[in-house]
Order: sequence, then structure tokens, then C-alpha cells
Amino acid sequence: MLINVATAKRISHNAACACAAFLLLGAPAVRAQHTAVTAQVEFAGESARTSPKAKLTRIPQEVVIWLKPLEHPATQDASVRAPARRPVLVQKDKHFEPHLLVVEVGTSVDFPNRDPFFHNVFSLFDGKRFDLGLYEAGATNTVRFDRLGVSFLFCNIHPQMSAVVVAVDTPYFGKSDRTGHVTITDVPEGRYELHVWYERSLPEGLKKLTRTVDISGTAFSLGAVSLAENPNFSPAHKNKYGQDYAPPPGNDYDRP
Repeated sequence: MLINVATAKRISHNAACACAAFLLLGAPAVRAQHTAVTAQVEFAGESARTSPKAKLTRIPQEVVIWLKPLEHPATQDASVRAPARRPVLVQKDKHFEPHLLVVEVGTSVDFPNRDPFFHNVFSLFDGKRFDLGLYEAGATNTVRFDRLGVSFLFCNIHPQMSAVVVAVDTPYFGKSDRTGHVTITDVPEGRYELHVWYERSLPEGLKKLTRTVDISGTAFSLGAVSLAENPNFSPAHKNKYGQDYAPPPGNDYDRP
């Protein structure tokens, strides 16, 4: 069977198009290199010679570090970015669990009451301001943290209850564990602005830790992050009306 020149050219052109389509649509996408960024939190004045007993009294836990992109939008692959479930701040045994929650701006957080009595969660200071009012055992309220910053949360009934929600404008964040170690995964290579927050440090001291970093490679260490604690820090606070909490009643009955 003979094929003329025009037919041969047409077959060749169609084959080239099919090949190109396969390369564009059928080939797996190449993912940009992402980096695991680590840091080690320590307190100012500590060294290798600091006694283990002294270090136990100053645990560098719940220190927040985040990286704000300076060269590209703060986005991640959908599979990496989407949380497995909505973050939760549980009210149980007259405490919030966890005490510290870090979320990306726009994230909704559930507040379930798992105590057998009423709670009244509120935040009327920096960050997101809200007042959930009284709600009973077994109920759950939800708050969307759509404002950048640090929200200090309390209960208007139980003065010992406090929590913090830090809302950041980047998906690249982490908080330290009990050893002071921080890991931020899946960070694309590039230039970032490093930020640090710790509840027991003064704002001006934390601001000095802000700096620019260039992330590259499969693993990148930010090195040691040295914090100074505020010697005057106190967890004491007022109720939502700006007044002192009422003292607990006498021993004739238990306060809920």
C-alpha cells in the first residue's frame, strides 16, 4: 500500500500532537522542592553548663514561629494545606485544652463544653473579639478567626481558665514542644520574614527576633532562637466587664 506525501505529513503531524498532549496531560506534575525548617528555642542566659534542674523550671514550650513569604503568595498544595478536621479548643475540668492554638487567618475553631456546667468564653482584647455568652454542657460554639493577631481567651465564670489563639497570615508555622524544638514542614524555597511569639515575653523583645531568612534545600535550620522572659508576667486578668472575679463562696457548697 502506497501513501502519498500529503497523507504522510498529516499522519506525522497528528502523531506529534498526540505526543505533546500526552506530555502535557498524562505526565505527572513536577512538584517544587519543599523544605523542612527547624529551630531550637532557648532562654537568654542558658548555656550547656546550665543545670538540668534549672532548665526544668523554664520549659521553652508553646513558642510560635512562623514564616511569611516575601517572594510568592502564602499558599500550599491543597493536600498539604487542608486540615484533617476543624481545630478544637475544649473546655474540660475548668481548663482549655490546648492552651495555645495556632491557625491561619480565616480558620474556624470549635469550642465544645465538655464540663457538666456552664461556661462563657470571651476575648475582648487584641486579635479577634467575641463573647459566646453562657452555654451549657455538651454544647459547641464556633468562632472564625478572621483577624490577624493574638487573641487571649478567658471564661467569665472561672478565672483560672485562659487560652491563646494566634492567627497568622501564612500556612508555614509551628510551635515548640517540651524540648524547645520547632519543625515547619513543606516550606517552598525562597525568602521569608521570620516571626516569633511567646506569651511570657515582652512585645518589644519579640520584635527584635524578626528577620529575613532565605530557605533552601530539603532541610534548613534556623538555629537557636533565644527568648527573654518577662519577669513581671502574670496570668491574672479581669472578667469581661473589666472587673475582678467574685471570690468563691464559702465551704457550705461547691462552686461549679
